[in-house]
Parts: sequence; structure tokens; C-alpha cells
Amino acid sequence: MITSMTAFAHVECEQFSWQVRSVNHRYLDAAFRLPDHYKHLEPSLRGLLKKYVKRGKVEAVLRSSPGQPEVKKLNQDLLDELTQNLNIIATRLPDAQQPTTLDLLQCPGVLESQTSEQGQDNDISIGFEESLVSLVEMRVREGAETAAAIEHKLVGLTELIAVVRSQLPALLAQQKARLLDRLAELKTDFDQDRIHQEFIFLANKADVAEELERLTMHIQEVRRALQAEGESGRRLDFLMQELNREANTLSSKSIAVSSTLNAVDMKVIIEQMREQVQNIE
Repeated sequence: MITSMTAFAHVECEQFSWQVRSVNHRYLDAAFRLPDHYKHLEPSLRGLLKKYVKRGKVEAVLRSSPGQPEVKKLNQDLLDELTQNLNIIATRLPDAQQPTTLDLLQCPGVLESQTSEQGQDNDISIGFEESLVSLVEMRVREGAETAAAIEHKLVGLTELIAVVRSQLPALLAQQKARLLDRLAELKTDFDQDRIHQEFIFLANKADVAEELERLTMHIQEVRRALQAEGESGRRLDFLMQELNREANTLSSKSIAVSSTLNAVDMKVIIEQMREQVQNIE
């Protein structure tokens, strides 16, 4: 099952809310924004996240619900440390302006926010897990839509391959006829064996049957990856590179404007799929 890395979830609880968003990333990169008195929960929350998400850049924000009463707790140790440092400064710089009580209270960490209800660690973990379930559900929905879009592109790519394959015999025949016409215009006798060798060389140079076959095989592998369990994003990204390589080779071997345009159309489709694959976990 294909899972997108782009999703958003919001869970509102009685005393707090979780907001979790994720975007595409090569690995799992998580950032937590927690109130100071809940930062000790971050290691366990990271462990919980890894059970649900394997890849993506995830931002998780915990907020107190509007109207939730808060009290401020004085950090006595930090205040004592600040006071000692201020006394040292006053001794060395007696003319320096001393901070007011309000200035001290506004120093980071001197007044610590804490909710009026303690012991909410378990509720916060449960709320976070609920938000992860919601996040994964959205990632699955987005993944299904992405897979359907890629499948639509694969159909278009397969049609182009069929067109190039059907046109190949006629293009080779036209190329051979063009060469014979030029030889006839010269009105000179040429070694027939040499001409035959040139025809063989031309046919081999313009033969793209192998590239078309590999394109078809890669398309089959993409479809298998779209149906596979677990992470498929990296495999799909590799397959997009292989598809693009074959399309480039096809373009370089082109002997007609029509086949060149078909190769360009293939590369456009492959690039569109590659952009969509970037969001797959």
C-alpha cells in the first residue's frame, strides 16, 4: 500500500491539543515543540512516532487548550544564580544599571509555565497517538490518489511505447529507401557488400527494440512497487531514474522527428511521475 509523506492531523483534547504535519524527506526527521514542563516526554514520543512513520519531515506541536488555566512557578535555583552573577557585575562595574525585579522575572526560565493539573503525561501520549493515527489515515488516502495518478501516467507511457514500436519498421524502411535514392543520384557503382553492411549498421544503430523492452519491464516493476507492502518510495525513485535513462537512449537513437517527439513525451511523463514519487514514503 502506497503511503504519502504529506499529511496533517489535529487532535483537540480537554486540556491540550496536538497538531502534527509531515512533508516529504529522504529520512525520518522529527521536530517537537513542547512546553518546558513536558519536554521530558520527547524521547518516548519519538519512539511512538517511529511506530507509525518511517520517512518524512514531521513537526509535532503540543499546545494548551484555549482557556486552560496556567500557573507560573518560580525557578528559585536559576534566580539565585542570576542574583549571584549580578552581584559580581555590580562589584566590578558599580556604575552599571541594575535590572529591576520585572526584568529578572522576564528572563527565560525564571518563571516556568505549568498547568494547574499535573500527571497528564499518559493523556498527552494517548493524544499524540490519536493524532498519529489520523496522520497515517490521511497519508494512506493521499498515497492512494498518488498511486492512481502514477498508474494513469504509466498507461500513457505504455501507449507511447506501442506507437514507437509500431512505427519502427516503417522508419527503417524509409531510411533505407532514402539511402538508396542518394546512391542513385550519384550514378556511381558501389560495392554491394559494402552497401549491405551499411544497411546493417544503420539498422543496428536505429534499433530501439531493446530500449522499448526495458521500458516495458520497468513499467511492470513500477506497478509491482505500487502494490507492495512497506516502503516503496526509494525503489520507485530508482525506477524513475531507469525509465529516464532508457528514454534518453531512445531519443539519442531517433532517426525521425516523430520518434524524437515520442521520446520527449516519454521524458515529460517520467518527470511528472518522478515529482509524484518524491512524496511517497
